[in-house]
Amino acid sequence: MLQSRALVIALILLLSTTLPEVQSKSIFERDRRDLLAIPEAIVSYCYEAFNKVSPKVSQFLLDTVQSPTVIAARQRIAKEATKVSIMLEQLIEKIKNMWYTRILGY
Repeated sequence: MLQSRALVIALILLLSTTLPEVQSKSIFERDRRDLLAIPEAIVSYCYEAFNKVSPKVSQFLLDTVQSPTVIAARQRIAKEATKVSIMLEQLIEKIKNMWYTRILGY
């Protein structure tokens, strides 16, 4: 029991030092492009890792990503992600409005 409490405290301290509140954003302040930034960052890290291990494989991945089929798919995903993020922003605005008018009574 004591070990699990110590482990939980250590995890809380670790997460509090690695995720500072200054850099975090609330759900109301996020930019629309955040939905697309995460997958592109993952692909970038994978490309860099493959480039370190085997430049031939990384060149193949680069050629594949630049093919017309993949470019069309990325454009379609970006278009749909933009629609979804706009709908989420509208939903958040409605929830905020309902919170202020019905719950808080402003």
